[in-house]
Amino acid sequence: MRLRLVMLGTAAVVLCGAAAPHGFSPSVLIGIAVMLVVAKLCGEVFEKLNQPAVLGELVGGILLGNLALVGLGIIEPLKTDQIIAALAEIGLLILLFEVGLETNLREMLEVGWSALLVGVAGVIVPFLLGWAVAAYFTPGEAQLSHIFIGAVLCATSVGITARVLKDLGKLGTREARIILGAAIIDDVLGLLVLAVVRGAIEATGAGATLSVATIAHIIAKALAFLVGAVVVGQLVMPRLFRGVGRLEGRGVLLALAISLCFALAWAAALVGLAPIIGAFAAGIVLDEVHFEHLPEHTQHDLQELLQPVSLLLVPLFFVLMGLKVDLRAFAAGPGVLGFALALTVAAIIGKQICSLAVAERKINRLAVGFGMIPRGEVGLIFAGIGAALMLPNAAGAPVPVINSNTFSAVVLMVVLTTLVTPPLLKWSFANRPRSPDQAPDSVAAQKIADENIERTSR
Repeated sequence: MRLRLVMLGTAAVVLCGAAAPHGFSPSVLIGIAVMLVVAKLCGEVFEKLNQPAVLGELVGGILLGNLALVGLGIIEPLKTDQIIAALAEIGLLILLFEVGLETNLREMLEVGWSALLVGVAGVIVPFLLGWAVAAYFTPGEAQLSHIFIGAVLCATSVGITARVLKDLGKLGTREARIILGAAIIDDVLGLLVLAVVRGAIEATGAGATLSVATIAHIIAKALAFLVGAVVVGQLVMPRLFRGVGRLEGRGVLLALAISLCFALAWAAALVGLAPIIGAFAAGIVLDEVHFEHLPEHTQHDLQELLQPVSLLLVPLFFVLMGLKVDLRAFAAGPGVLGFALALTVAAIIGKQICSLAVAERKINRLAVGFGMIPRGEVGLIFAGIGAALMLPNAAGAPVPVINSNTFSAVVLMVVLTTLVTPPLLKWSFANRPRSPDQAPDSVAAQKIADENIERTSR
């Protein structure tokens, strides 16, 4: 009887809105509910406008985060709530896990030198341009902050471009295969750049001196981790999944996959890399070939099993990114808006220059460059990491690598590059008829695009 009274008392405390003994505030629950509803409603609106749902989730977060401008400050605590931040971080890991699942190393090697050269140039040129723009507009910030902005511009959102190419019926063109292959290479190289810059920032924050040897060590560590995870996975995963096939319980495959994602994310953090690199590596390791030997009752599409988890957690990350955008930064003066527009121009020019690296003839280089423009979710991921990293300022006090004004400028750049890509791609293909040797949409190209579209159309 006493136990029942204690339970009823605890329930009454929770329902009345007071904090539970373990520190969990029930107000977080309504906050998460509001974030999810806003994410889905705004995502639906943007899909009706032929834009990716992820853009709607971001804009919804911006609207929520700036309700204080009209006197509604009820959302403000959500921006710094640790539970929401943790859920958003898990959503981010799930997102990078999905990116890894969609990355087929064999297909990446099959697209040839053009995709490799475009992908490499698509990292180097925007990186240098972003660095230069950041140094010009924020001269008072640390040099590593400028370098980090360059890293943000390295990314390419393959899902957004794949959706546009599918809508235009151009998936079978050689340009489309170069774009998709180069964008995947951009993802891999971008993560390596992130590992190096993040390592340099953490070393500087700890008072260590940055040297060429330190940078080489970080690069070698990141490459060794990715290659080692793939090699070990190819040896271990087939045997492991044959053992899983003997289990009859529901959700075993999904639980095992997410456990591997979290374990490799932890391992990446353990060796000084960003946890998202471990999540990405876990996705690469779990090749669909491993599931072919499972009994019929356990043969499921892992991405399909993962979808309910992703649909709930990933939008929280993008809404939270939107919550952190302060619209007052753009009204304070032309500096932040000018910075955002300059970053957008640098992002567009950088990808146009990288299209010159196409090694083949009779290729619509303009379309390749336009297809590499959108930064989308990957740019937001980099920006979010930069906002969490700290560097000592001139007085020695720790400050974010990306402050609130710079973060707002980066988010606007992401939105603008995503919005301009569809009309530019459509125009570039309309003004360059398809060559006779270009095949119609192939099954392989359709499959790659469908997998990448699924990630951004939620």
